[in-house]
Amino acid sequence: MIKQFCTAATLALALIAAPALADSHGKNIIETAEDAGQFGTLLTAIETAGLTGALSGEGPFTVFAPTDEAFAAIPAEDLEAILADTDLLTSILTYHVVSGKVMAADVVNLTSATTLQGSDVSISVNGGTVSVDDATVVATDIETSNGVIHVIDAVITP
Repeated sequence: MIKQFCTAATLALALIAAPALADSHGKNIIETAEDAGQFGTLLTAIETAGLTGALSGEGPFTVFAPTDEAFAAIPAEDLEAILADTDLLTSILTYHVVSGKVMAADVVNLTSATTLQGSDVSISVNGGTVSVDDATVVATDIETSNGVIHVIDAVITP
């Protein structure tokens, strides 16, 4: 019963992302995020940290990608300080990335995942809602040529 519920929740989340990013299979994570139009701040942060090449590379990677709205929830002076501190910025960004291609059907069966930053993110499913740390997954399984993107509604920190 729980597995069926999780599968239904996963399918519903995947359908949210499908129209906006339906043709992303031939593009890498960076190109797919650029095309989506909702990850401008994330892409700026990735570029500032010097991670564009890595996330354009072979992979595969799973990225829990915060939207521009998620970044807007951070006070402007705090976000500016984070962007100015390359070590802190890199730590935060790599905390959003897991090695390998972890699809939503796999995510809902996990309780944690080790990030490229080295720490584990906690993963939970509650009433059909999937959370990664304190962020809610709002769209899943956006496949790219070098991995997959799951959209989250908050910036998570190690």
